[in-house]
Amino acid sequence: MKSIFLKFSSLVFIALLSFSPTLNAQEFQGQAVYFSKAKMELGSFGARMSEAQKKQIQARLKNRLQKTYILNFNKEKSVFNEDEKIDAISGATDSWGDNFSRGEQFKDVKQKTLVQSQEFYGKKFLVKDKLAAIEWKMGTESKSIGQYMCFKATASVPTDELEWYNFSWGDLRETNTEAKTDSTAVKMEDLEIKTTEVEAWYTLQIPVSHGPGEYWGLPGLILEVSAGNTVMLCSKIVINPEEGIEIKAPDKGKEITKNDYQATIQEKMLEMRNNRGRRRG
Repeated sequence: MKSIFLKFSSLVFIALLSFSPTLNAQEFQGQAVYFSKAKMELGSFGARMSEAQKKQIQARLKNRLQKTYILNFNKEKSVFNEDEKIDAISGATDSWGDNFSRGEQFKDVKQKTLVQSQEFYGKKFLVKDKLAAIEWKMGTESKSIGQYMCFKATASVPTDELEWYNFSWGDLRETNTEAKTDSTAVKMEDLEIKTTEVEAWYTLQIPVSHGPGEYWGLPGLILEVSAGNTVMLCSKIVINPEEGIEIKAPDKGKEITKNDYQATIQEKMLEMRNNRGRRRG
């Protein structure tokens, strides 16, 4: 009975919104501010550290673990970008982390396309590709986030689709292992694909298919999303701000696809590692 009521309420809500002159105006725009928090994972290395050492590392990595983002959007397009933060200890920006963080991200949910600006040690790339396809499972649970009633949706997404711009030295080891496995006649499609469980909360009061980061495709703006060890929560929304918002794709850098970008960065990292090894020798 509750499920039927929620579905009926949702349909009525959408119908009412469809007649809203404000949200259907051609100039409709919005801005949402999100903050993210990530848990620090130290693995087996952390088991040998004191609580004081853990707190010290957490303080140094605060600008990586806690971030603020801004999503500017209209009915079909959005631009998502991080607010630059200053390192809590040194007063400097996180130059190493910047090489593996998400750049300015433009999404066109109607065309299902992505344009994202990335930079790796001074070289600019313009990644153009399709948006990651997310198969959402719509739930009936609801809760309020600020003044907005939100509904729950979940999905299981290939981790590589969510973190294609992020790399670590461990990725090089995994790539080498996959190459060796493939050379022994084991098909790559038989290898296990890592997935991330995603939980999102969206509001029908803002009927656009946008969301922070790689998340999109729900019938309302995503205000909260949890994936892996990270939570993103919307803290402020402004609809049709007095000062207009420019929503356009970045246009500087070498054009490349997500797969080619990954291959290029992994090649550069392997080159850096080999050069470092030769200097030590």
